[in-house]
Amino acid sequence: MRKKGIAIWLFSTLTVIAFVHLIDAASALLFNNSMQILQLYPIINQQLHQIPTDIYLYASAASTAILWAATCLITFDNPVETFLNKILSDVKNQTTTESQILESKSELFDLMYETVEADSETLAQVKDLMRNVRAEVKDMQPLKETIEKTKKELGSLRKQMKILEEKLLFNIVCSSCGKMLRPDFNLCPYCANSLTLQEKMIAVTDYKK
Repeated sequence: MRKKGIAIWLFSTLTVIAFVHLIDAASALLFNNSMQILQLYPIINQQLHQIPTDIYLYASAASTAILWAATCLITFDNPVETFLNKILSDVKNQTTTESQILESKSELFDLMYETVEADSETLAQVKDLMRNVRAEVKDMQPLKETIEKTKKELGSLRKQMKILEEKLLFNIVCSSCGKMLRPDFNLCPYCANSLTLQEKMIAVTDYKK
């Protein structure tokens, strides 16, 4: 912006100077006056006075037009340049936006990849755990069968013990109802029959002193 201001000042000054020369040339050509502006150049004023008035007029007009056009081009924005700058700005903004989108997508892809890797490790651990559980279950299967067999044997042993206990405790028979009773019962709890102990008679056939 600063360079543009300096350029505008410089070209506008040169344009004013050229326009003053144009007025001087027109006055000299139309009114046959002497060229006053050229006398301001102390070193080359003699050579400049030798220039024909019409050449001086044309040169001043051309210089004024060129400098004025340059000043206008610098002062006002060039539409072509503005259009190109806008296109470049849009392309730059679009590129920046696409880069940001790609960067965010890249972060998302990285996160998805890390998640998949973590899930794969977890799945591998679960597979190992299931394999160990299956092996332990297979190892425990014979033990389970042994436990079931032991339970059955214990049940059978309990039944035999119960039968033996009944035979040992209830070792007499009621003469009235035929129920098995304990030997310390005086009355049958089933029929109220009076119980008497019967002594076994041992016949001694041969007795020698």
